[in-house]
Amino acid sequence: MRTAQPVPASLDQVPAAVESMLGDFFADAVPAAAAIDPRVGQAAEVVRDFVLQGGKRVRPVFAFAGWMAGSTGDAETTGPLVPDATDALRVAASLELIQACALIHDDIIDRSDTRRGHPTMHRVFEADHRDRGWAGDAGHHGASAAILMGDLALAWADDLVHGHHPGGDSGEPDPRPLPAPVGRVWSAMRTEVLGGQYLDIVNESSGDETTASALRVMEFKTAAYTVARPLELGATLASAPSSLITALRSVGHDLGVAFQLRDDLLGVFGDPVRTGKPSGDDLIAGKRTALLADGLSRAADRDAALADELRGLIGRDLDDAEVTRARAILTDVGAVDESERQISDLLASALTTLDTATIAEPVRAELTAFARRIAHRAT
Repeated sequence: MRTAQPVPASLDQVPAAVESMLGDFFADAVPAAAAIDPRVGQAAEVVRDFVLQGGKRVRPVFAFAGWMAGSTGDAETTGPLVPDATDALRVAASLELIQACALIHDDIIDRSDTRRGHPTMHRVFEADHRDRGWAGDAGHHGASAAILMGDLALAWADDLVHGHHPGGDSGEPDPRPLPAPVGRVWSAMRTEVLGGQYLDIVNESSGDETTASALRVMEFKTAAYTVARPLELGATLASAPSSLITALRSVGHDLGVAFQLRDDLLGVFGDPVRTGKPSGDDLIAGKRTALLADGLSRAADRDAALADELRGLIGRDLDDAEVTRARAILTDVGAVDESERQISDLLASALTTLDTATIAEPVRAELTAFARRIAHRAT
């Protein structure tokens, strides 16, 4: 899909530009769904509203940063078949639809009731089933509908990234095709995030408490998909030299792990008003995060009974006193300090790599500032 809207001049402008491009996309995609049946259109509206209701737009920012870092501005590289900044923005915006799929499915898996202060999608469809007095189990209907809508978001991501009109032939000129190397990065990223998600549920079901397993999930479910692959997508689209792509991939890995470590801390200690999720949500969901794996290991080294107590505060509904106790154990055994240390070390490593990479100074400065923000965020 081509758009004539202005492209961002800085990373701070990327979220608004992505929001605009997604709005344009949904203006075509939702009616195309409604053409199948009005009820399909109504479900598609739920997906649209979910995507547009907020979010940090971290992945699009990193994808566009990769484009900016890799772009040379050389006039000899321009032409009708050469990707430009509008193509980079389209690729960046497509990541939000992959993210929507991941979040919708993640909330089903975690049985979460809220996301960003709103009911999760499966709860929206569950409530609709109940309000209409339909037959069958409302909860099962809600989960089933949300699974399908997550799949729809994934299909839409492919439509948008390739510039395909969701309603079929729109009469618009064909978009520039993505260069084959970009398509390979895109395909690898999709497989990695789904593989990481699968490992996540296997770890929970098997009771795998090892830090190595938690880090493996972190690497593929979050680090690669949140920072490393988006940076690589943008730089590859810009035909950046392999040395720069390698450097950005290293930056992305370090920042991606730091991002997830911060997310793990927020999942236990975050303010519900700011995170939009219940207090101690990761504890209740039983997520085998690196924070919990390290906390259990440290607790076991101190006292087996303490580890058993912490283990008993994972994967079930907790009252405020129990959440407070779990937080105290994680803090007292040093798991929180260790996560903070790792975040600081990973951020320092990423910034060192950025300092030595061949990147224009304004882009380097913006990437550095954004890296600091995501490593120390409170939401």
